Amino acid sequence: MTDATGVPVAALGKKTVRDIDVSGKRVLVRADLNAPLREADGRVVVSDDARIAASVPTIELLRERGAKVIVCSHLGRPKDRDPKLSLAPVAERLGELLGTDLPLAPGLIGPEVEAMVAQLTDGDVLLLENSRYEAGETKNDPALAEQLAKLADIYVDDAFGACHRAHVTTEGVTHFVGTSVAGLLLEREVTTLRGIVESPEHPLVVVLGGAKVSDKVAVIDSFLKVADAILIGGAMCFSFFTAQGHATGNSLVEQEGIELARKALADAEQSGCRLVLPIDLKLGREFSADTEVQELDGVDVPDGWMGLDVGRKTYEAYAAEVKAARTAFWNGPMGAFELAPFAEGTRYVAQAFAEAPGVTVVGGGDSAAAIAEFGYADDVTHLSTGGGAALELIEGKLLPGVEALNDV
Repeated sequence: MTDATGVPVAALGKKTVRDIDVSGKRVLVRADLNAPLREADGRVVVSDDARIAASVPTIELLRERGAKVIVCSHLGRPKDRDPKLSLAPVAERLGELLGTDLPLAPGLIGPEVEAMVAQLTDGDVLLLENSRYEAGETKNDPALAEQLAKLADIYVDDAFGACHRAHVTTEGVTHFVGTSVAGLLLEREVTTLRGIVESPEHPLVVVLGGAKVSDKVAVIDSFLKVADAILIGGAMCFSFFTAQGHATGNSLVEQEGIELARKALADAEQSGCRLVLPIDLKLGREFSADTEVQELDGVDVPDGWMGLDVGRKTYEAYAAEVKAARTAFWNGPMGAFELAPFAEGTRYVAQAFAEAPGVTVVGGGDSAAAIAEFGYADDVTHLSTGGGAALELIEGKLLPGVEALNDV
């Protein structure tokens, strides 16, 4: 079964915001508003509002149905109450997207917060200050969770990017609120990503990049069971090349990843999935945009050089595989795309995902940042808001923020 966009749907198995009556109720929404900030004209503003925008549909639905909406989120990893990590710029941007003035409470809990919640009328929205200002948030402190739960009648988790962490605002609070359900974004993320592993349309092509095999080995193991091809890029390819006996020069090689790569290659031989490695590379003398550059037809890197991107033959072959797929998944850049001379492989793959006729899913993290940077974010079927959460879900791990919600 597929949803309206053609994405394979696997049942969430949890109640969603669609299943409950919220009229006149105080609804606590855990959103993922962990957006990057920058200074502009002496003010701190949001530099990328993708995550904020992704939270809007659930908040709007609740407003339309007459809820009093209380939104909470973390931002960064503040020490104490670092004013540079206040959600004030986020409140401004979220208010603009909602078309309303959005007040920011001075904290997550406390008398002032309770007073502001008490003044809410149906359809109002209030944003609570950075949840990580509270030391008990990441410790999943039950006392903090109980205090937070007193603000609301219903809890909605719409923060997919944080649901793999058992924190107060993602898991602890559910033990003190009678009704806890999934938001629209969380529902879509989980059903889409589970669908890729459980019921994909074939051929399924997976593109994996990044620096470390150890970060992706469980994902590789999962996809070896179901995918038709796994295409490897990024610095992690050098662990595979080392395992095969190739010279890697000064390239980044994760020593722990070599044996993992060797095992993955052996497992692929026993599976019905092709594990594909680059056939050419773009090299630099050092990790710098100004470095001397060399194109290598092959993968044996000379001494004094480091591989910083896949080569033209590789990215053209990978793009062709993506465009021929019925389902394609991507996580991790093909090279050091933040350096202009080494962005071509990642850009070409991003363009292939944008142009592919099948279902295309980008699994958060650097690949999501890259596809947005290159202007293709609106051209894929699904752009995940959660890097770590997306990978853990695909690996088959249980996500605490999902497991804590009320069952259907």
